[in-house]
Amino acid sequence: MLSDKAVVIQQVCDALYEGNKQRASTLAKDGYPFLPRARSRRNYTENQSLQVFLRDGFIDRYTNAKLVFPAVLRLLAQELPEEFPAHPHWKMDESHIVFWELNPTVDHLVPIARGGEDFLDNWVCTSMLSNQSKSNWTLEELGWKLHPPGKLSEWDGLTNWFLAYVNESPDRISSPYLQKWHRALMRATV
Repeated sequence: MLSDKAVVIQQVCDALYEGNKQRASTLAKDGYPFLPRARSRRNYTENQSLQVFLRDGFIDRYTNAKLVFPAVLRLLAQELPEEFPAHPHWKMDESHIVFWELNPTVDHLVPIARGGEDFLDNWVCTSMLSNQSKSNWTLEELGWKLHPPGKLSEWDGLTNWFLAYVNESPDRISSPYLQKWHRALMRATV
């Protein structure tokens, strides 16, 4: 509880004020210790990301909001560039907010910076907005909860729409970005 942590800091400050640096150190180490963590690298491909998105049913596991397959959003930017502008380097003032609100990403439930592992059981589907908001905090620290995965039978992130739309005209996926996601989706649906 945060208020208990504030009490520990108050006790540490009181001990310092009394000139007892050793007691302050002991209080800090016992009541609010610094726990260094070994860092591991983030390393996931489109295939692994899609595996998480499909497993979690294209649901933001932190907000329970529906998310959209990344290739659908990029295809919208290609087909309707004025309505859904997308800057190649993600400049916010030149890109539609949809790319942060509805684009799924993989987040580490226990952040890497906090000792979390970089493997499937620690990955969850979330929006870019939630991912950036969560940053290196734990759910407990933020007061957030983990929502259950969605059901692909109820929401597929528009993956079936994407396949139908590009099958109708394969030249719609001429960009390398769309091609990578198309390949990942084809592997996942085989």
